[in-house]
Amino acid sequence: MVLTRCSWLLLSAAFLSAGAEITITPEPAQPAEGDNVTLAVQGLSGELLAYNWYAGPTLSLSYLVASYIVSTGDETPGPAHTGREAVRPDGGLDIQGALPGHSGTYLLQTLNRQFQTEVGYGRLQVYEILAQPVVMTNGTALVERRDTLRLTCSSPSPAEVRWFFNGDTLPIAVRLGLSPDGRVLTRHGIRREEAGAYQCEVWNPVSVSRSEPINLTVYFGPERVAILQDSTTRTGCTIKVDFNTSLTLWCVSRSCPEPEYMWVFNGRALKNGQDHLNISSMTAAQEGTYTCIAKNPKTLLSGSASVVIKLSAAAVAMTIVPMPTRPMEGQDVTLTVQGYPKDLLVYAWYRGPASEPNRLLSQLPSGNWIAGPAHTGREVGFANCSLLVQKLNLTDAGRYTLKTVTLQGKTETLEVELQVAPLE
Repeated sequence: MVLTRCSWLLLSAAFLSAGAEITITPEPAQPAEGDNVTLAVQGLSGELLAYNWYAGPTLSLSYLVASYIVSTGDETPGPAHTGREAVRPDGGLDIQGALPGHSGTYLLQTLNRQFQTEVGYGRLQVYEILAQPVVMTNGTALVERRDTLRLTCSSPSPAEVRWFFNGDTLPIAVRLGLSPDGRVLTRHGIRREEAGAYQCEVWNPVSVSRSEPINLTVYFGPERVAILQDSTTRTGCTIKVDFNTSLTLWCVSRSCPEPEYMWVFNGRALKNGQDHLNISSMTAAQEGTYTCIAKNPKTLLSGSASVVIKLSAAAVAMTIVPMPTRPMEGQDVTLTVQGYPKDLLVYAWYRGPASEPNRLLSQLPSGNWIAGPAHTGREVGFANCSLLVQKLNLTDAGRYTLKTVTLQGKTETLEVELQVAPLE
């Protein structure tokens, strides 16, 4: 009897033998795409006439890869032949440059001289060399506790997925929502500590590929707004400053991004959009409450802090400074008073000692000043106790005395020596 492919297929249907012990094992066990694979066969018995290889779950003609006649070495491709398969004389099946599409169930059907058949089963998995995945996101800048983060690992391969955060494996926390296939990562109410670089990685037994990082920014704050002086927290306290000295206040907060700043002095907005405020040449006019308001342009939240600035006790001691300090004959000079009493009732200027004949002028509680016996018509008084002497003569040089009286009746006397330089 001559064995043909058609008669072999008919016989195999008629004489299928149960209890086959044929095993099929891929070599290598975990091949990558492009590898040459052999489906090695163990457990063949008896003198065999032919082999049928099938790439499918049943002995169906549509799954037939090839038929092989042992005596002649003739091989006939079947409908499922891809052009890469070849049957070996020992019954194995070689696949040249295997592709992921070669994965699946394989059946080997043998025919012996008694026209009995046996069937062996095996499975082949050809792993893909994975392309780099891409992380897709609903946004890279989110607001803390308000927004939800959704990351999707996009890859054409049906591989396993791992997530990484700042280069480390991302722990699966309670708030971490992960889709069943691991490809969609969700975080509701994103938090600041979750800002950073996110990556996904696809992997199989023969290949690993990680995405480029997606950098997430989480906006928050401002929180813990405070006013500092020389790195010392001053929020909610009183700062005492010496007269005519300078002071810098710094507004700090925890915020992302850096907030916008506004300074308020005694309820009045100052033209300053910086994180610091310079107060130079401290005087009584600059005493009061300073408030820093920080506003986050992304979260639309704001916070504030305040301090009270006062002159120190030592600062209220009066001083008189001639301006200019050494005027010339014919010039005007102002005897500028610094640190005058805030609760001033009246004051008087004298040419020489503080006695009535020497009185130049006095300022009344009404704010008006009146001339005294020594007034020459060239002296003018100001509300801050300063005295202007116009068109100086050489005889104007000498001692001047200021006497002040406060609302509490406290009297203070202060002298200054005026020098007048002659014209050259």
